[in-house]
Amino acid sequence: MAETGDVVETVKQGYAFEGAAIELGALLVDGEPKPEAAVRIPLSMVNRHGLVAGATGTGKTKTLQLMAEQLSAAGVAVFAADIKGDLSGISQPGESSDKLLARTKTIGQEWTATGFPTEFYALGGQGTGIPIRATVTSFGPVLLSKVLGLNDVQESSLGLIFHYADKQGLTLLDLKDLRAVITHLASDEGKADLKDLGGLSAATAGVILRALIGFADQGAEAFFGEPEFDTADLLAQRDGKGLISLLELPNLQDRPALFSTFLMWLLADLFHDLPEVGDADKPKLVFFFDEAHLLFNDASKAFLDSIAQTVRLIRSKGVGVFFVTQTPKDVPDDVLAQLGSRVQHQLRAHTPNDAKALKATVSTFPNSSYDLGEVLTQLGIGEAIVTVMNEKGAPTPVAWTRLRAPLSLMAPAAADQMTAAVQGSPNNAKYSQVLDRESAYEILAKKVQAGAEQAQAEEQAKQQQQQEQPTSHGRAPKPEKSMVEQVIGSSAFKQFARTAGREIVRGLFGAARRRK
Repeated sequence: MAETGDVVETVKQGYAFEGAAIELGALLVDGEPKPEAAVRIPLSMVNRHGLVAGATGTGKTKTLQLMAEQLSAAGVAVFAADIKGDLSGISQPGESSDKLLARTKTIGQEWTATGFPTEFYALGGQGTGIPIRATVTSFGPVLLSKVLGLNDVQESSLGLIFHYADKQGLTLLDLKDLRAVITHLASDEGKADLKDLGGLSAATAGVILRALIGFADQGAEAFFGEPEFDTADLLAQRDGKGLISLLELPNLQDRPALFSTFLMWLLADLFHDLPEVGDADKPKLVFFFDEAHLLFNDASKAFLDSIAQTVRLIRSKGVGVFFVTQTPKDVPDDVLAQLGSRVQHQLRAHTPNDAKALKATVSTFPNSSYDLGEVLTQLGIGEAIVTVMNEKGAPTPVAWTRLRAPLSLMAPAAADQMTAAVQGSPNNAKYSQVLDRESAYEILAKKVQAGAEQAQAEEQAKQQQQQEQPTSHGRAPKPEKSMVEQVIGSSAFKQFARTAGREIVRGLFGAARRRK
């Protein structure tokens, strides 16, 4: 370890930024904080993304809360997935104590209890929050394949199904719409519709349908439908402060792929809709992606490539993304290479896998005077090893940091406070009432019914004609068509087959671009 004076001066100069910054804490040397050596992240570099990592119980959530507060105070909107419900306290002023004030004094923090404007959301309304839903059409085949655990062939077939639905104007709003289209294409009547495109095998259709049924049985039916969430609502401000949007994720263990993939849909939708802003003084939105390892588990190479591309490009739209997970090895190298800020809490080395993760983590940091392999196992709660990107785009010195305390409540908000916030939000009226307009399920049902009725009417007319005009010259009547042939040959069915709706424009992940 270098001399104390040298370390303090190095960190002091390395984090002396000219513009606004997010204050993380103070340098820690031999267990003593050095408030003159403040550790910070330039606000203009927050859209270069970051990583908050560490073992369970080491303070990652409090770091997220600390950063979200300061971003909001700077007028930057924040979105975070509230995995454990701990972040809801950010809406309420914190509670002072002698211990808290003693800690904040040692690092030079002026602490004042403050609450921040917060909106509470819940996927499909399952939990305390405004319902967030997406249509199946906008979610797209790539993200849905990841959720359903489909292989490459099945994903390709699902993409073909979406393509057909787009072309035929069959809007896929919820899961029953998608099931209806698959069932139609796997039927004798529908097979011909995909003949020129390679077709849909009965086996593949069966696999996808079974996966969809299991998915719906997990409660996923409530996550898809209308009104679809407009991600522009995440960019709001209230009284000059950026709005903090928290998405509650109840029963995460039951649907991990859905939750993580749904967050990726939000990012993809933001990427589609936001204009290019280039290098701004501050981001429009900072997106905290908690339990990030769930997104990458069992993901195909194509899916990972799309994530890396989204992260790389979305910064130019003024959006910063921070992945929150246990170790850097949870994040693929292509994504990790784009994360300019690192806040690494304590790691444990109790098992061979822990030791391997520790070694991998050390290798992701710039050279420093620390023995990071040892330091990372010695960090206390509320301490972290930090390096960020300075205003010139270069990494700052690695700093053992004692982090600031959040100004808001470091515990879940009371249930009645959350309920009152939800009921008083204008977005609650916008999204709470479920809509079920005509879509693929209803359209196909009507077409089949109309075709059957038309076929029946034609059959009756034919029989009546035969009775009125007996066959002449003794020629035998033509054999009657089967009911299936009658339906396919009916004018109603032919009209349905000719119907051509606009094909939906799809971007990253095959997600549909919302038409404003």
